[in-house]
Amino acid sequence: MFDLQEFTADCNAALAADPTHRAVREVVARAVADPAAVLKGLGAPTRAEVQRLHNSATLTILNVVWGPRMTIMPHNHKMWAVIGIYTGREDNVFWRRRPDAPGAELEIAGGKAMGVTDVEPLGRDIIHSVTNPIPRLTGAIHVYGGDFFAVARSEWDPEHLRERPYDVAKNMRLFEESNAALAHS
Repeated sequence: MFDLQEFTADCNAALAADPTHRAVREVVARAVADPAAVLKGLGAPTRAEVQRLHNSATLTILNVVWGPRMTIMPHNHKMWAVIGIYTGREDNVFWRRRPDAPGAELEIAGGKAMGVTDVEPLGRDIIHSVTNPIPRLTGAIHVYGGDFFAVARSEWDPEHLRERPYDVAKNMRLFEESNAALAHS
């Protein structure tokens, strides 16, 4: 069974051995390789949410549950991340800054569709947007190389792709709005 204390200890040990995402990626890959164990350990998702599992100055572990067809606009983390899917699907669009455009506009640089057992590392400078393309909840373990909640970062408006400060409260409301929509369906 997935044991959160053991997983956290393994992530911290991996981080101590290698400050990049590489060793942590292997820990996440081992965990989501058995999605039934993760579901048993964390519980099956019942609502869209960002659940703090561990938070320190050097490591943040979240259980992110995306609502059906939920999308979050382009944003950065300013730290590396490792994402492992244990139920559902998550589609990432990777963006890059357009050096020739005013206002820090972006252009698409690639993408990655992730399903159950997939693991994707994101470098500290990655800008991405996320969509749950399916009509049910998607659950993913997100591990970050720092205090996810203490770092000032950016988001880009989805229409004009112009940079602005990341609004944590607004983005958390997206999860609540997804829950409200789910309750009415």
